[in-house]
Amino acid sequence: MLILSRKKGESIQIGDDIEITIAAIHGDQVKIGINAPKHIEIHRKEVYLEIQRENTVAVQGIQGLLGLLKEHNGK
Repeated sequence: MLILSRKKGESIQIGDDIEITIAAIHGDQVKIGINAPKHIEIHRKEVYLEIQRENTVAVQGIQGLLGLLKEHNGK
């Protein structure tokens, strides 16, 4: 993990396409702005993890349905 210090208004560049700017600092809360191409999804970590969990559950449901279809067609 790379750890950098930045002040309000300063930025971090990731590759050619992503820029992270420190927009505001209030006590222990930091607001950041992210400029990135539209095809790059940006989520808070807890939201990203919930999306991954829901996707896993959905795939398991689909696999269960496919298993039932195979059983039904095999009889």
